[in-house]
Amino acid sequence: MQPQFWLDRWRTGQIAFHQSGVDRSLRRHWPALKVGAGNRVFAPLCGKSLDLLWLRDQGLEVLGVELAPAAVEAFFLENGVPARRRPGTPFDAYDAPGIRLLCGDFFALTPALLGRVDTVYDRAALISWAPALRDGYVGQLAKLVGPGTRMLLITLEYRESQMAGPPFAVPAEEVARLYAPQFEVLEIGREDILLHEARLRAKGLTELFEVCYQLVRL
Repeated sequence: MQPQFWLDRWRTGQIAFHQSGVDRSLRRHWPALKVGAGNRVFAPLCGKSLDLLWLRDQGLEVLGVELAPAAVEAFFLENGVPARRRPGTPFDAYDAPGIRLLCGDFFALTPALLGRVDTVYDRAALISWAPALRDGYVGQLAKLVGPGTRMLLITLEYRESQMAGPPFAVPAEEVARLYAPQFEVLEIGREDILLHEARLRAKGLTELFEVCYQLVRL
C-alpha cells in the first residue's frame, strides 16, 4: 500500500492489525536464529509492536523504523518507556535504553544511517506490501544488511480469492522468488491460526496459515 494509506490508518486509529501481545511465532522460533545478547536486531515497519519490548528483554539492542509518528509516540507512551526525541532529516530518532526507533520512510534508509545490523525481524512488513511493491522492499532490505545477517520472516498464507489485503497473502513460491537470489531461505514453521483470528474469519477466510522462515544474507 502507498505511504498515505498507513499514515491515515494510524491517524484515524484503524489499526486492527496491531497485536495486543507478543507474537507467538516470535517466542517459538527466535531461539533457532541463535542470536546472542548484545546483538542488534532491526525491525522494519515496526508500528508500536510489543515484540520490540520482548526482543529488548532478551538482551538485544532493538532498532526499528516506522513511517507514522503516531505509532512511534504511542509505543513509548503506552508502554511507559521514557524516550528522547532527536529531530532530524530524513528521520526523527527516538532513543530509550535498548531501543531506538527511527520515524520516516524506510526507503530513505542507508547502511550508514542504520548502522550495524546483526539480525532482522519482519512480522508485519512484507505482508503489508501489495505484490507490485514487494520487489522494491526486499531490494532495499538487501542493501541494508551484510553477508551472514540472519532474519526471522513471518508471512501469512490464505486463499486470495476470499480476501483482499492487507495483510496480504505471500505464498512460499513468492518468498523464494523475492529472497532466494540474495538470501538462503529455510521454512522453519507453519501453523494454522484461523481459530485465533476472528477478524479475518469475519472477512470470509476459511483457512489461514502463519509461516515462518529463517533467512541468511548471502
